Amino acid sequence: MISAGRRKKGEGRGKKAGGFLPLSAFRFPLPVLLSFFIVNFSLFILTACGYRPTSHVVKPVLEESVSTQIVISMRDPDNTVLLKDALNEAVVNRFRTKLTDEKHAATHLTIALRDTKFDPLRYDRNGYIIAYRAIVWLDIDRTTGGKTKRYHVKGTYQFTIEPNAIITDIIRYDAIRYGAQKALDSFVAQVAAEGTRGNAYNE
Repeated sequence: MISAGRRKKGEGRGKKAGGFLPLSAFRFPLPVLLSFFIVNFSLFILTACGYRPTSHVVKPVLEESVSTQIVISMRDPDNTVLLKDALNEAVVNRFRTKLTDEKHAATHLTIALRDTKFDPLRYDRNGYIIAYRAIVWLDIDRTTGGKTKRYHVKGTYQFTIEPNAIITDIIRYDAIRYGAQKALDSFVAQVAAEGTRGNAYNE
C-alpha cells in the first residue's frame, strides 16, 4: 500500500512550486529566437533614433504637389523622350506626392539628361565584353516658392550581355532608365538631408 502522504511516481513532475513551468519547457529553434531578437532590436534602434521615412522628410522641402519638365537632350533625344514617363513615375513613387501642372504645383522640377556613358566591366576568356556599367548624369533644377536650386546627380546600372553581342536599343534604354532612377535616388537623398537640416536653399 502507498501511504496517503506520498504521491505516485512521476506525478507532478514538470512544475515548480507555485505552478510555473521551468524555462527548459519552452524550447524554440535558434533561427526563431535570432529573428525575434533582430526584429525587436531594429525597432528599438529606429524608435530611439527618431527614424522617419524619406518621403516624410522630403515633403516639407518639396511641399504637397510637384510638376516636372524633362529637357530634351540634343545628344540623346530619343532616350530623353522615352525617359519622361519613367522619371515622372519615379518622382511620384519616391516623393509620395502628386504630380500636377506647373501652374498649380508647389514645386517644379526641371530634369535634364546631361550625359550617358557605357563602361566595360568584364571580359570573357576570348576578350569579348560580357558586362557593362551604364552611367547617367542628370541636372535637376528645383524651384519652390520662387527660389531655384540646381543639383548635379549621377546614377549607375550594371548589366550583362552575350559575348560578341552589341548593345541593342532596348538594352540601352533600360540601362539609361535604371541609371536615371538611381540618379533620382541621389537627388532624393540630398533633398532629404536638406529637409532634416532645415536649410533647403542656404547651401
